[in-house]
Amino acid sequence: MWKFLQEHWNDSIEILLLATCIYQIYRAFRATRAAQILVGLGAILIFLTLVSTVFRFEVIQWIITRAAAILAFALIVIFQPELRNGLARLGSNRLFSFSSKRRLAFLERFADAVINLSKKRIGALFAIQRDISLKEHLDSGVVLDAEFSPELAMTVFHPKAPLHDGGMIIADDRVAGAACVFPVTEREMNDRSTGLRHRAAIGLTERTDAIAVVVSEETGNISICENGVLQRNLTEKQFREKIEEIFFSGKSSHETDPAPQLDRKDPLTPSGDRDLVSD
Repeated sequence: MWKFLQEHWNDSIEILLLATCIYQIYRAFRATRAAQILVGLGAILIFLTLVSTVFRFEVIQWIITRAAAILAFALIVIFQPELRNGLARLGSNRLFSFSSKRRLAFLERFADAVINLSKKRIGALFAIQRDISLKEHLDSGVVLDAEFSPELAMTVFHPKAPLHDGGMIIADDRVAGAACVFPVTEREMNDRSTGLRHRAAIGLTERTDAIAVVVSEETGNISICENGVLQRNLTEKQFREKIEEIFFSGKSSHETDPAPQLDRKDPLTPSGDRDLVSD
């Protein structure tokens, strides 16, 4: 056994590296339309290859051999947007991330925006994309592709703004789109006061791994929904701590770049100033 390990230790490392790469690629592309189509095409090719090999269909074997290279090039061209987004998610994975400063800066701006919306009692619904793509829901709204800021969130969700009705999708710490339609949960809700925004947040997080944040228009209460579980009536401190917990819980406290507390003050509502939006 020791002799075998000495002769083949490099094979074990090679297998481990290949398995890690394949798994990371799978995580990056698993929820995209390209992945679904590629799985279907792969299943068809495997089936035809097995059939042609068993029954010796020489014509089918010749077609598969000649078409494989052309098909690979065609798929790269056809699914270029999905491949680009998948590679971007792969590059932003924690395994390849060397600093949390960029994510922390976004979370600070996001927490400021949600708290300001809560103080003004402006209803809002946010969906922060994680591993599973929200492209299907983005197509139902208006594509923006803008840097997130509290001012932008306040403008979008202003009651008289054309994009206020619907949800805002945030992907890679940028605003991907607004006025997006999210699926409403079908399960029975014990609390009849649960509004449509909250039900949409539950429905979206039941189907994806996104994080949904809701600001109630009636009360200004802040809620966070993850995996279909809704946590309501969070205080400002609780909200900041929960957001930090969700996005930094996997981060070791012994790392050299720890995530500090989200303790920025409200930049949009200095004391004594008049409200930006009238009651």
